[in-house]
Amino acid sequence: MDSGPALAPRTFGRVNGRGVWTLVYRDLRRYWKYGVESIGGPIVSSLLFLAVFVLALGGQGEAGGGLSFVQFVAPGIAMFALMHSGFLNGAMPLVYDKQEGMIQDVLTAPLNAVEITAGYGLSATLNALMTGLAVLAAMRPFVALPMVHPLVAILFAVLGAMMFGLAGVLIGLWALKWDHYSAAESFLILPLGVLSGAFFPLGGLPDAVRTMILFNPAFHAIDGVRYGLTGYAAWAPGASLAILLAVNLALAALAWRLFATGYKIKP
Repeated sequence: MDSGPALAPRTFGRVNGRGVWTLVYRDLRRYWKYGVESIGGPIVSSLLFLAVFVLALGGQGEAGGGLSFVQFVAPGIAMFALMHSGFLNGAMPLVYDKQEGMIQDVLTAPLNAVEITAGYGLSATLNALMTGLAVLAAMRPFVALPMVHPLVAILFAVLGAMMFGLAGVLIGLWALKWDHYSAAESFLILPLGVLSGAFFPLGGLPDAVRTMILFNPAFHAIDGVRYGLTGYAAWAPGASLAILLAVNLALAALAWRLFATGYKIKP
C-alpha cells in the first residue's frame, strides 16, 4: 500500500471555515473554467437520451402512477447526469492534485482530515447539483413535470450528489493514475448509474434483478427525486432516505479516515 504521512493532529474544537471554503472555491472555479464540458456536455447527452425515448415511444406509454414513460424517465436522466458529475468532480481534482504534486498545498494548510474531506466532498456536491439542475431545466420545455414535492426532490438530489461526490473522493484517493480513475468509472460508477431504475420501471423485471436494483443506493436517490417531481415512487421514500443517510455517513467516515492516515497521498 502506497501511503503518505498522516495529517498532523489539530484541535477539532474550531472549524477552519475559511480554509474549507477556499478549497471548495478552488474546485468550483475549476468546474466553471471548463463550463462547456462540465455543463454543456451533460445537457447535450441528456437531451439525446430523452430524444431516443421520445422517438422510440412517440412520447406515449405508461410507466406507473399515471405517468407517461417520458415523464418517468426524465428525472432519471437528470439524476444520472448529476451522479456522474458528482463522481467526476470528486475524483478528478484529487487525481490531478496528486499527479501534479498540488496535494501538498492542501496537506500543509491548517486543515484537519474532517475539513479536507468536507472541502473536496462539498465542492463535488455543489458541482453535481448545478449539473443536475441545468439538465432538468433543459428538459423542462419538452417534459411536463408536476413538481409535487419540490423540497423532497431537492433533499434527495443533495444526498445523491453527496453520495457520488464522496465516492469520487474515495476513488480519487485510491487512484494513482488516470487509468485507475477510468477503470473505476467504467466498471463501478456507470453500472451503478445504469442499473438503478433511472431508465426503466421495476415492474416486469425478474425478481433477482429487481432485488439487485433495490440494493443499489443510486436507485434510492433517483426514486426519491422522481417522487418529489412526479409524486410516484417505486419504494417507500422514508426508507430510501434512511438508506441514503447511512451510505453518506459511511462514505464520509471512510474518506475522513483515509485522509487522516495519509492513504496513497504522496509526499
